Amino acid sequence: MTGVRDSTVDGILRRTAARVPRRTALRYGERSWTYRELDEAVTGAAGALLDEGLVPGDRVAAYGHNSDAYLIGFLGCARAGLVHVPVNHRLTGAGLRYVLEQSGSSLVLTDPLLEHHLPAGVRTLPLRDAGGSLLERLAERPEHARLLTGGPDADALVQLLYTSGTTALPKGAMMTHRAFVHAYASAVTALDLKEADRPVHALPLYHSAQTHVFLLPYLAVGAENVVIDAPDPDRLLELIEKDGVDSLFAPPTVWIDLARDPGFGTRDLSGLRKAYYGASIMPVPVLERLRSRLPGLAFYNCFGQSETGPLTTVLRPEEHAERPASCGRPVLFVEAGVVDTEGREVPAGTPGEVVYRSPQLCEGYWDDPGQTAEAFRGGWFHSGDMAVRDAEGYLTVVDRIKDVINSGGVLVASREVEDALYAHPAVVEAAVIGLPDERWIEAVTAVVVTRGRVTEEELLAHARERLAGFKAPKRVLFTDGLPRNASGKILKRELRERYGT
Repeated sequence: MTGVRDSTVDGILRRTAARVPRRTALRYGERSWTYRELDEAVTGAAGALLDEGLVPGDRVAAYGHNSDAYLIGFLGCARAGLVHVPVNHRLTGAGLRYVLEQSGSSLVLTDPLLEHHLPAGVRTLPLRDAGGSLLERLAERPEHARLLTGGPDADALVQLLYTSGTTALPKGAMMTHRAFVHAYASAVTALDLKEADRPVHALPLYHSAQTHVFLLPYLAVGAENVVIDAPDPDRLLELIEKDGVDSLFAPPTVWIDLARDPGFGTRDLSGLRKAYYGASIMPVPVLERLRSRLPGLAFYNCFGQSETGPLTTVLRPEEHAERPASCGRPVLFVEAGVVDTEGREVPAGTPGEVVYRSPQLCEGYWDDPGQTAEAFRGGWFHSGDMAVRDAEGYLTVVDRIKDVINSGGVLVASREVEDALYAHPAVVEAAVIGLPDERWIEAVTAVVVTRGRVTEEELLAHARERLAGFKAPKRVLFTDGLPRNASGKILKRELRERYGT
């Protein structure tokens, strides 16, 4: 009787299709799908995958750009009991091979334009735009009656989410149907997702935040979803002004690009009602500039990581005025603690590592019991994030544990230094790292992207006016751009490698 009580990822769509079958579920380019059509397509995709000889539990990698076919492929895997492995479409060479081999993927769903990057001998099925593609098979509407007699249970794995690997090799977080269903409920309640919303999904769908914090929860409530290839500022502004899009999630880098686009100051953007940001820290000065341009826009700060579903805390619009630097309080199904290196809870106002208990959590890391044991030590999941919690339970992230700088025996959080630099009008982007130094062991070093002319001496003086002496940068390095992964996180490991020799 387990299945009678279970809720699965694909079951989310099935229930919405039964409730609002003729409502538009998804638009991509010139194609659109009602909820009934999308649900039927997912059943067809599940059958097509099983016809490939796959069996429940097999891993199926997805190596493609945003499309309706990408979503259908994921939900088809979920309905067939297969484990979906989303792969960063920018990965090539050894990085791509590592994920495919470490996951043990039996098949790769791919875009034809990307297929040449795959290792020789890998078995593939095109998602779209090719003979025999998944979308082409759906057009034939094959019957798969045997699939309708059962399905995965809630505790089955549905996805391996590979961590971004900003500090080490990626690890595959094992996510179950049950974990994601809890995460979707948390997202709907914390982010005020409604059927009447018209969101645009612009970030890569292989990224957990776009798919599991927004697209799937929005399918759960029955909204009309627009998927586009990439977060191009002109395209986003056009969708807001002319197509009724009223909800957007993007990392700070995209919001910065939007604010700098010439159309941002001239287009009618009054229809945009909800602005969600996350994936990396939003500098407070940037947030203030955005809010001054669109004072009626509701901002939500979304914080978390892949292993947690991935949403853990939210700072709601009405909370921004008093705590603009905070990432908010835990969502519905998340319990958070802040602990010292011995795992003991620290007092309010004291920095410590954020730890979680939640049904949204991963089951551990795929084929890596050592890392799993380390992450779940002491009965909590250890996030690696350093934060301060105030007396009302609001968290403010200070840094990643590995990004804290030990300068002359004193710990310096890079976030505080970066905020000081962002307050200078010439600074477009800033990343603060620790570099080897004979005197300080690690010297606080700022790597910045600027507009106009500004000198190192000017930026150092600016920082010293706003920071204690030991926190101020010892050096400022100028660059044309900061290395980032697709979710917008700055790859400080690459900066340390680049400038640390």
